[in-house]
Amino acid sequence: MTEGLKRVYGIDLGTTYSAIAYVDEHGKPVIVPNQESERITPSVVLFDGDKVIVGNTAKESAKVEPHRVVTRIKQHMGDPNFVFTYEGQAFSPEDLSSFILRKVVGDAEIALGETIRSVVITCPAYFGTPEREATANAGRLAGLDVRAILNEPTAAAIAYGLEQGENQVVLVYDLGGGTFDITMIEIKDRLIRVICTGGDHRLGGVLWDEAIVMYLAEQFAAQTGEPTDPLDDPEVLNDLFLQAERGKKTLTQREKAPFRVTHAGHQARVELDRNKFEEITKHLLDRTIELTHEMLADARTKGYTQFDKIILVGGATRMPQVRNRLVAEFNQEPEIYDPDEAVAKGAALYALKESLLDQVQDFLATRLSAEGADAQPVDLSQVSEQEVAQALDHLEKELGFTLTGPVRELVNTRIVNVLSKSLGVVARNEQSQDVVVYLLPRNAEVPLERMTDFGTDADNQAAVDIRVMSGERDSADPLDCQEVGVATLNLPERLPARSPIRVKFAINKDGRLGVSATDLTGGGSIDVEFETEAVMNAEEVAERSTALRLLNVS
Repeated sequence: MTEGLKRVYGIDLGTTYSAIAYVDEHGKPVIVPNQESERITPSVVLFDGDKVIVGNTAKESAKVEPHRVVTRIKQHMGDPNFVFTYEGQAFSPEDLSSFILRKVVGDAEIALGETIRSVVITCPAYFGTPEREATANAGRLAGLDVRAILNEPTAAAIAYGLEQGENQVVLVYDLGGGTFDITMIEIKDRLIRVICTGGDHRLGGVLWDEAIVMYLAEQFAAQTGEPTDPLDDPEVLNDLFLQAERGKKTLTQREKAPFRVTHAGHQARVELDRNKFEEITKHLLDRTIELTHEMLADARTKGYTQFDKIILVGGATRMPQVRNRLVAEFNQEPEIYDPDEAVAKGAALYALKESLLDQVQDFLATRLSAEGADAQPVDLSQVSEQEVAQALDHLEKELGFTLTGPVRELVNTRIVNVLSKSLGVVARNEQSQDVVVYLLPRNAEVPLERMTDFGTDADNQAAVDIRVMSGERDSADPLDCQEVGVATLNLPERLPARSPIRVKFAINKDGRLGVSATDLTGGGSIDVEFETEAVMNAEEVAERSTALRLLNVS
C-alpha cells in the first residue's frame, strides 16, 4: 500500500466478539488478527487499576472478578441510564465500546505497522437514531474518523454480493451473540438494495447461553438439594456462562455436552443432550421466525413476494437447530456465509468504496480546475461511467493499487438502505391527547425527506418543542415509542392559536437525522442536524475523549 492511498477499515463492533478488516492490494477483504493471533476479539472489558484490558483475559477474569468486568455492552448503546462504575468513576456504553475499538485498532496497528484513523463501524439494522449516534461517538472517543455507521446485514450482503454473478433476492438471517436482524436484500447489477428489515437487538446467542445456565441451576438443585441458588453467587454464575458458551459450541458438533456445577460445597455433574438444548431454547428460535414473517409481510406490501436464498450470518447460526428450523419453515436450504467475519469484511469493502469515490471526486475536480472551470465539488451522479473509469485508471497508476474487476464494480454499485424504525413528532389531537404523527415511515428507502404542517396549541405561545420519536409498529401512543430528542422553536409575540408550524425531517444515507421547523406566520425557523438527548454532543465527546486517553487500554 503506497502513501497516496490510506487504508480504510471496517469494524464489526459486536455484542460478544469484534473484528477489524481492510481490503488488500488485490481487492480482497482481509481480517487483521489481534495480538493473541485470533481473528475475533471478545467484546469484554476488565478494569485493573489505571489499566483497561479487553479480550480473552477480560472474559476469563469475569469468573473471579465480575465486579471489574463489563460484557454485552452493545445492548446498552444509546441508553443514557446505563452506567458502569469502577473505583468511583462512571463509564457510559460509549466509553466502554471505545475501549473495545481501541483494542482491535491498536492490535491492528501493531500488526500492520501503520496508524489507523478512517473507519466504518457496523451496527444492527434494527438500531435506531440514539444507538447509531452512540456507536459513532464510541469511535470518536477512540480517536477514529468514523466515515459511516453501516447496517450489519448490508455489510454482509456487500461481502456476499461482490462474489455473485447472478441477480437475486436474499434473506440475511443474522443471529449474533446479542442481536438478531432479518433483512431482505436485492442484489443485481450495480445495485444492493435493502427492501425491508426487522429484528430485535436484545435477541442473540447469549440468550441461548442463559437458557443453559438456568437448566444447569435447576439440575444442581435437583441433584444436591442445596437450598441456596448457585446463580446468586457471581463467581459461580460467570463460570456457568463460560461453560454454557463452550457447551453450546460442543452441541453444534456433538449430541451431548458435559457440565459441572460447584456451589456451597456441593458438586453436580450434568449432561445436556442436543434435543433437550433445543427444547429449552425453542421459544427463542420461534421468536426469530416470528420476526422473519413480520418482515416478509412488510416486504409483500412493497411487491416482493419471494426470495431466492437464505444467507446465515453471525456465529449463533452455526447451531443445527437454526438450519433445521429454516428448512422446515421455508423448504429451502440456507447458505452459511462466513458467519464470524462477513460483517467486518463487508464494512471494509464499503469503506474502500467511499474512499475511492472521494478520490475520484477530488481527481475530477482538480482536472476541471486545470481546465479553467470554477473550483467546486463534483456531483458524481452527473458523471459518466467512462469518466469514473478514467479516474480509477489514473488512481491505479498513481497509487500502485490494483483495482480489480469486483472492486471497480463495487465503486459503481449503488447501495440503498432503509429506515428500521418510523420517525415522527408528538402532536396534540382534537381530543387534546398527545399522539405521534410519523413523517418518515419504517422500511422507507434513505436518503428521504418529508414535511408536515402542524398548529400551535394556544394564543401567545412562546415556543414549541419538536419532540422527535421513533417507533417499531407505528403506534400513535408516545408510550409505545422511544424519544430520540427535542428541538425547540421560539415564536414571536401575540401569535394566535393554530398558527401553522412546518416540520421537516430529512435523513441521509448514513441514517443521520436532520430536523427543521418553520413558523409560517412570523418566519422564524430552526434547522439542526439532530443530536439526540440520549448521547453525548460533539463538545462532550471531545472533553470525554481527553479524559479517557489517560487510561491504558490493552
